[in-house]
Amino acid sequence: MEQIPTDEPAKPSASGSTYLIGEALLGEGNEIAHVDLMIGDKQGIVGTAFASGMSNLSVGHTPLLAVIRPNLPPKPYTLLVPKVTVKNMEDAGKIFGPAQAAIAKAVADSVEEGIIPRDKVDDWVIICSVFIHPQATDFRKVYMYNYSATKLALKRALIKYPSLEKMLYDKDRAKHPIMGFKVPRLWRPPYLQISIDNPDLERAKKVIAQLPGSDRIIIEVGTPLIKRYGTRVMNELRQTNKDAFMVADLKTLDVGKVEVDIAYEDTADAVVAAGLAPPETLDSFVHEAKRLGIYGIIDMLNVEDTVAKLKSL
Repeated sequence: MEQIPTDEPAKPSASGSTYLIGEALLGEGNEIAHVDLMIGDKQGIVGTAFASGMSNLSVGHTPLLAVIRPNLPPKPYTLLVPKVTVKNMEDAGKIFGPAQAAIAKAVADSVEEGIIPRDKVDDWVIICSVFIHPQATDFRKVYMYNYSATKLALKRALIKYPSLEKMLYDKDRAKHPIMGFKVPRLWRPPYLQISIDNPDLERAKKVIAQLPGSDRIIIEVGTPLIKRYGTRVMNELRQTNKDAFMVADLKTLDVGKVEVDIAYEDTADAVVAAGLAPPETLDSFVHEAKRLGIYGIIDMLNVEDTVAKLKSL
């Protein structure tokens, strides 16, 4: 389990109403638990959402109160909302059984352990959105994972985790476990840039396959390789290294926006234009790269006055 920083407990907002959010993913296999929750005042936003959730029902996503056992809900009162559509009684049994009990017990234990202040149990309510896989079969694991995830999400909510510093530090280092690949971003030098200029696709794949797994390596898909295969070659190369940061060295000279769009559609992390291109082309190139959220690089090779060129943009 990830370490939780020992921050001070969250305080009410300037409006005087507590409104906190927590999230946690734990476990593995079909029994994996993913919990998103809100905790806050009955008289505030969370209380309004709580009442709305209980009174506005939807097929397959019926909210229910968490209970430790029938006739014994925890405090703060907790509304459980299934994320995945409940299609049959087998699915309902997982929600109304181990998931419901796990969340209720996690809330009660959080009060006992001081995670939730005891003087707030009658003032606050919780809305807990849970993921229960339709193919989950092990009720004990469903219980364990959802108990731990709910408790962790509550801890995180009460300390307003993550901190801004942690978010900014981890945002370009983290890898989402379900997505299955990493999308590196710059700027954390030093970097090793490897230019793949040989227009032989199979040789390019062999070179990339031998590279160590590191987000400090930049792969430049060279102009000769792109001229031979088009920007689609990056999709081919990603079959060999799906986490790589790839630069499409287009050497754009005329149509800035269109070439950026084409490279973007073929998964380029960055694109290169020639500094010899007209300012209008480079302006369009940079604007489109920024709009799409990828890097626009201007190659100043053979540009006589680099400073003047930059000032013209």
